[in-house]
Amino acid sequence: MLLSVSTTQTTLYDQIRYSGSPTSFAWVLPIHGTVTVGLSADVLFDSVDVLTETQITPPPSSCAPCVFAAGATAGSSGGGSVGNGSAVGAPAVTVSHMENVGPYATVQLHSTDASALNAWLAQNGYVIPADVTPVIAEYVTEGFDFLAMKLLPNMGVQAMRPVRVTSVGASLSLPLRMAAVGTGAIVGITIWVVSDGRYEPQNYPFFHIEDKDLVWDFSTSQSNYTTLRVQNEATLHNGGWETESSLTLNQQIVTSVVLSGGQYYRGGGFGGAPSDPSLDYLPIPASGGDAGAEAGAGQTAEEVRTEDLATLFAGITAPNVRITRIRGDIAHAAMKSDLVLQASADQSELSNVRSLTRGVNEVCACGYLDSGLSSSGGPSSSASAGGGTSSGQGTPGGIYNSTSSGGGANGTAGGSSSGPEPANGSEASGSPNAGSGGCAAAPTSNAGAAGGLSTFALFFGFAVTRMLRARRRPGRP
Repeated sequence: MLLSVSTTQTTLYDQIRYSGSPTSFAWVLPIHGTVTVGLSADVLFDSVDVLTETQITPPPSSCAPCVFAAGATAGSSGGGSVGNGSAVGAPAVTVSHMENVGPYATVQLHSTDASALNAWLAQNGYVIPADVTPVIAEYVTEGFDFLAMKLLPNMGVQAMRPVRVTSVGASLSLPLRMAAVGTGAIVGITIWVVSDGRYEPQNYPFFHIEDKDLVWDFSTSQSNYTTLRVQNEATLHNGGWETESSLTLNQQIVTSVVLSGGQYYRGGGFGGAPSDPSLDYLPIPASGGDAGAEAGAGQTAEEVRTEDLATLFAGITAPNVRITRIRGDIAHAAMKSDLVLQASADQSELSNVRSLTRGVNEVCACGYLDSGLSSSGGPSSSASAGGGTSSGQGTPGGIYNSTSSGGGANGTAGGSSSGPEPANGSEASGSPNAGSGGCAAAPTSNAGAAGGLSTFALFFGFAVTRMLRARRRPGRP
């Protein structure tokens, strides 16, 4: 999931993966007021992912080069009331907006009666599972409106695309209660916040893993990053978040990667000329206003892509943006409250490039540089494979608890962090992202109000059966 936030508007980008009958698909989002719905594409998520994914750089080898007779050296490389289905009398459900967006039929609803709302959804072709209705009832009680979406007739699941939902003003609240529906015991969620500064959880604990605590194991060509992350998550009973990185990136860099179809090379450079937009984006046919939907002009795939990128940076006037990457393996039992984000008190950048200085279990065939001794196998340093996370101010082990409604946590040390390895991280030598310096939910989803932070809340939707985040373009480096 990706959240673009400025003082003028907020846009939630959500990838939707669904397997099952097209007629059984439904997606519901609690909102405040009227929102604007548009189509996005997997390439947008792929591009932000590749620009922010963690890179692990091993420490330099301490092995002396082996000199052979030939002198060579050997080394290693690696709007209106609804009568349809309503009870007689005053309407209990009001339609504020209805339109077709690409393959989707969308409707925005208002109701103060949860039973009437659920009945309207069912009677109008939105298949709502039984375990979702009480969650909807909670949001109705809290005064939310709803965006509901289903596939148009004759549209298959292969036509589904990510969607973006935009509303006026800044919003930093994300509905874990809705995201928890239909998930297993643990759900992996990755959130990218695109804005003009660094963000962090306000009402959940969080942590950051420091470079100084990372150790490279030469025998396995892996670091202890995953071990440290799992240890921190266990300490928080899978109820906290990791701030992986917060990078400053030029808007043109992000745009270029999207235009090139998500191609980006860590040493710098992009995938060449802009790719055919129809490979990533779906054109939107003109809508005639059938079935009560508002009529609208069509858009070509290139126009959809251009609008998608313009919306991503809307309200951010500087040439650079800050992209903060936050992830968590969250227990179902911990998803009782919606996630609220806030601006960090510490606005320093957190690099996604992790440069390690300690290593263990390095075996040198021709001795070590520091001692000249022949090696029968030995460590390249005295570092152990253990280690913790940043301490700084806050709780031990680099775990921070923040409950204030304003500025950030009690302090966050510099450095960077990573996503799951190997999926969101790279245990290999890497170089910094060009221009850097800034939920998708993993198994099942890509996702209450924040006092004083927003005038509305944008939230994850849900698919009736399991939604999977999968890249549609397999060719990403």
